[in-house]
Amino acid sequence: MSGKLWTGPEDAERLVPRHVPRPRLHLVREWVDGEDAYRAELYEFVADGALSPSPVLAEAPRLTATWWSGLRTALGCLATVRAERMAVRQAYLDRAMPTYLAFLGRPVPTTVPAWSTAHGDLHWGNLCGPELTILDWEGWGVAPAGYDAALLHAYSLAVPEVAERVRTELSDILASDAGRFAELVVITELLQSAERGDHPELVPALRQRAEEVWGRMAADGGAGRRVS
Repeated sequence: MSGKLWTGPEDAERLVPRHVPRPRLHLVREWVDGEDAYRAELYEFVADGALSPSPVLAEAPRLTATWWSGLRTALGCLATVRAERMAVRQAYLDRAMPTYLAFLGRPVPTTVPAWSTAHGDLHWGNLCGPELTILDWEGWGVAPAGYDAALLHAYSLAVPEVAERVRTELSDILASDAGRFAELVVITELLQSAERGDHPELVPALRQRAEEVWGRMAADGGAGRRVS
């Protein structure tokens, strides 16, 4: 009880602007039975289903320009929310990035160039359509700028045309220095989770994307040129 995941939904209801599309949290009940704590949350009903049964996309969803525009607006609005909650910590990156990105052949930077507020778990199982709704607000908080876009792109890699669409629709984020760094952060996390059995089928695509991003970062020399 009282940890980040425990308090996330209520914090989101209190701090995240109402025009970020998500189900309203109407009621919370908590109770303790011996050493076990329980929490029940009553949400607004969402008519449209999730776009994927899994975080990793298996087939291309049919999404309108309005849906993508809404997602860009939501991420931009969320990024400006002032929060004390942390979704990703610098200390973790200092430990994990050198280990899981060692295959790139040279040390990668671990210091986050910019921070902003993120949903923290933006994958296709947490996005609804055809009307955009963002589910699952337990883990939101401050993360490397571009984190949400990078995570959605990583979970799209199994469907190349959708990954390309993400890069196009969220190019202002992913084609920046901060966005490229966020991709390496996300790839680090997913490579680590794959060791625990989470979506190991995504590993080859993650490693290939890391090499692409790192190659462009190295060629750019941090000068801030846009790539995709």
